[in-house]
Order: sequence, then structure tokens, then C-alpha cells
Amino acid sequence: MALTLFDKIWNKHVVKNIEGGPSVLYIDKHFIHEVTSPQAFTGLNKRGIKVFRPEQTIATADHNVPTLNQHLPIKEELSRLQVEALIKNCAEHGVELYGLGHPFQGIVHVIGPELGITQPGNTIVCGDSHTSTHGAFGAIAFGIGTSEVEMVLATQCLLQSKPKLMRINIEGDLKEGVVSKDIVLYILSKITASGATGYAVEFAGSAIRKLSMEARMTICNMSIEMGARCGMIAPDETTFAYINGREFAPKGSEWDKALAYWETLFTDANAQFDKEITLDAADITPMITYGTNPGMGIGVNEKIPTLAEVNENDKSGLEKSLAYMGLKQGHPIKGQKIDYVFIGSCTNSRIEDLRMVASFVKGKQKAAGVEVWIVPGSKQVEKQAIAEGIDKVFEAAGFQLRQPGCSACLGMNEDKIPAGKYCISTSNRNFEGRQGAGARTLLASPLSAAAAAVTGYIADVREL
Repeated sequence: MALTLFDKIWNKHVVKNIEGGPSVLYIDKHFIHEVTSPQAFTGLNKRGIKVFRPEQTIATADHNVPTLNQHLPIKEELSRLQVEALIKNCAEHGVELYGLGHPFQGIVHVIGPELGITQPGNTIVCGDSHTSTHGAFGAIAFGIGTSEVEMVLATQCLLQSKPKLMRINIEGDLKEGVVSKDIVLYILSKITASGATGYAVEFAGSAIRKLSMEARMTICNMSIEMGARCGMIAPDETTFAYINGREFAPKGSEWDKALAYWETLFTDANAQFDKEITLDAADITPMITYGTNPGMGIGVNEKIPTLAEVNENDKSGLEKSLAYMGLKQGHPIKGQKIDYVFIGSCTNSRIEDLRMVASFVKGKQKAAGVEVWIVPGSKQVEKQAIAEGIDKVFEAAGFQLRQPGCSACLGMNEDKIPAGKYCISTSNRNFEGRQGAGARTLLASPLSAAAAAVTGYIADVREL
């Protein structure tokens, strides 16, 4: 029987099928952070039990840590208490913690891949919706709630219903100035922010196969923004080359054994999906969002939709979004003035993203009146950026290179965008108040963000 990539991994991890109910799914790797783990540990402590398999849980501090002066005590009280609770809980339960000051600290979905912890064929969970990022390696990876975090800590298993399966094919060659963030924003603009609800999505096609691992992670990261349970890409030579030699990657004969299994992880010919979509890479241009969900995106040279151009069900949503964003239907998006640029988050804070921005801004200056924050995804990314002199390029351009953390993606620390200000952001969500109360977020690629930083407005990077 022909099987999809998802089927092969799912079937291998089902411990028990409950008739008329969910399956008991074994979890290979469990990532935790300071925001969704304290209540889960409290639940364990109340029941007087320990973490079942602590060696399969990895912790880091990322969501609400400061991105300046990380050597000093955390000022914001809730953030400090959450980080302190993480330190205490990990020590008591024997869980490896990469906290502030540790060379492996960083955003949970950045450190897993760069350390070689994320591997093909795994089931991976975290109390964070963007766990789908790890699916870029050919893994089933998804976010879970706090009660489920407790369940995995206690049993290394999870009750899960099998989702429907969708494949999205991107065929052909990307045009100059178009990168993976544009691909995923384009998909979202076509299928909407609910278009993959209830599905596990496999991304495939010639354009996907040509992408680097970091670019693939960006796409799988935002599969959750389509409503998908998870996103994944079949592993290949690009995947294996990325993992080989990393800190926790298999070594010697264990590598050979792992590789032999990984090479079987692909969707068989004639395997059936519940839904399949094919898009042409040549149709994709640099994308930008104009509204308050990630599906409200257009090409940078397009006009904001009018009420006459959207479905009846979407009209009130469009009016509400444009009122919040202070934008007008039918107007061009290009030329819109911006106040802040945020380059970071688990979507676009890897070394490849920073290199992309640095190569564009070298010799240029940020526009007057624009504040630019570059937040690396991990201490390793920060260290690499400094080693390559990228920090000096940013400094010369007037950009601020901060320290690792989730930062202004969700504004849980001091990194907030002021009310009414426009921020072009490489993060994954543009919800009302996501980056701070009243903040107006426009999602874009690192290249488009860099173009806005030096011009002071939304620009077509291809014209620069």
C-alpha cells in the first residue's frame, strides 16, 4: 500500500488505537520553555510524580526574556518569575536547560535544528504553536496545550486524532528577490488563514526541493497560520548535509543506521491525499500583509483589496482590519511609511536570514525616523554573525543587533511596538495587538524588511 510521509511516521509512533477515539502517540522529543511549562510541572508535583523520560525533554528560555543586557536580572516581574520557575523545575526533574547565558540558549524552534536535536522521522511537540517549524526535517511536529505538556512530561505519550492530509506543490523557479517567506505568504493569500484547518500539510514540488533547510523551516513554521495541524517536507540530501556533524546528530555507525532509515521517509508514488494544490513559483512576487491575519497578503506592487473584490463573508473582516491598520481599500501598499523594522522570530532569525539582510544593507543607511531591531534566534546565530562581521554591517547601517529571544514577535517582554506605529516584521503573526497594544504589523520577508529599513517605506526590493 502506498503511504504518505506523514503515514509512515505516524504509523511507527502509534502505541495504541482507541476505538472511536484518538490514538496514543509516542513522542520522541519534547521542547519546553518558560511560558507554558510552569503549570505542567505544578501538575506533576501535585501528583507526586517525576518527568518520565527527562532525557527526551529539552528546555530553553526564549518567549519573554529581555534582548538587551541579558547578564542583568530580569526587570519585568512576570518574566522573571517564569524564568526562575523554569530553572527550578528543570533542576528538580533532571531536564536539560539552555537558559540565559548558556551558549545553546535561543528560540526553541531555532536551537532544536541547529543543535541536531531535530531529526527526520521524529514526533516532536512543544507548548508553542510554531513547533511545526521542525517538520521541515521530515518530522511530525506540532504545538500542544499546557495540559498536554504535562501529559508528555508524565508519560512521553499524547492522545491525538489523526488529521486529514494535504499536499501543496510549488513547481518551477522563483524570481529574483523572492524568498521562502514570500512563498508561504503567497500560499496563505490563496488558501486563506483557515484553508488548511484539520490537515497535516506536506510541502513538495521542484521549488521546495531547491530551498535550503533554513528556508524550508520558514515555510513549515507558518503552516500553522493556514490552520494546519502541522507542516512537513520530505528529507533529502539537503537535510542530511545540514544535520551531519551537529552537536547532537548521530555519529559513526549510528549515523549510518539513522541515514538508512531517513532515506525511506518520502511519500510513495500514488499515495493518496485528501486534498492537493499546485502553484507556480513564477507567479510569486515579494509579498506583504495589509490586514490582521497572515492570510491577508498581496504582492508588493498590488493594491489593497476593496469590499467589492472580497467574498460577502469577508467584508466585515476587511473593514475591521483596515480600520485597525489605518489603511484604505483600493490603495497601493507600496510607499506606505513605516516606523519600525523587526527582523527576528522563529520564522526568520537564522544566520541565513541575517546574511541575506547584511548583504543587502552593506554600504547603506537606515532611513531617518525608522528604528531597526535585529534579534538573532540563538546564541549560536549571534556568535556566527559576529564572527562573520555581520554585526559591523548592521552597526554601520544604524541597525541594532540585540540578544536572542522571541522579542517583538509577540511583545511578551520590553520589545513592544508603540500604539499606532507601523512595523514591517519578519515574524509570523499580524494579529491586533500582537506586537504591542495598538501596534500595526505588516509581515514580509527579511529582504523586504531590509528594503523598508533603508527607504523608510514599503518598497519593492527588486527595484533597489
